[in-house]
Amino acid sequence: MNDQKGKLPLHGFTGDRTVVPGISYLSDAKLEEINELLPWSAFVSDSKGRRFGNQASDNKRNRPSPVPDRRITLLNDKIPLAGRSVLEIGCFEGIHTVALAQYGAEVWGCDARIVNIAKSAVRCAFFQVNAKFFVWDIEESLPESQARDWDILHHIGVLYHLLDPVGHLQHIAPRIRQCILLDTHVAAAENAILSDMQNGFNYRYQMHNESGYDCVFAGTKPTARWLHLDDLKSLLTSLGFAEIEQIELRDERNGPRVFLLAYRSGKELAA
Repeated sequence: MNDQKGKLPLHGFTGDRTVVPGISYLSDAKLEEINELLPWSAFVSDSKGRRFGNQASDNKRNRPSPVPDRRITLLNDKIPLAGRSVLEIGCFEGIHTVALAQYGAEVWGCDARIVNIAKSAVRCAFFQVNAKFFVWDIEESLPESQARDWDILHHIGVLYHLLDPVGHLQHIAPRIRQCILLDTHVAAAENAILSDMQNGFNYRYQMHNESGYDCVFAGTKPTARWLHLDDLKSLLTSLGFAEIEQIELRDERNGPRVFLLAYRSGKELAA
């Protein structure tokens, strides 16, 4: 059973409605059965304004998630996703996975938590889109059985949960042929007072405490490193992504957060 605090009503969501082909014809009782099947921490609203999934808490993920997310729409405008392969780091519950697949991408979603793989697969099944999933704690090396290259790296809301974000990007970036979509918290300049070196790359960072594996919105290690924005950009450049387009730098409750696109060969990829 889903024992999350403050489960929302099934009906009455007016914003961000989306067509869910495998849900729209189901009775309320059937949809409630799906919503109780797994410990959902996010939801979408179907075309009737019904909840598919659940909120994380009374003040987190307590509104319908849009499908597609605006960042994926922007990516598709710049580099059409149809026919391109995408590695989605941290598929969570499959909401971004669905949108990537709906744009025609061949999607591989990974997550450290097995339950998130299950939720993402169920979400995609009811949206009737195809994606491949595999378990991967990105603090470790890519599993040999999953080793391949992809056109695009979709990396939203994960990098700032890592103890070794530099080592992770150094590990995965060589497998990305065209573009990285990255949305992550970064260190406030005055807080990036620590420094380290990883495989010859010097960088500044601040430490951030994580809540542990049992928290779905945390990394798998007790602490994480938030990179200085300038050093993050320098790292991407050193990895062959010479053109960096910073879309946003926004102040959020937990600190500054950047949304950027990094291109390996330039914007001509959109042609």
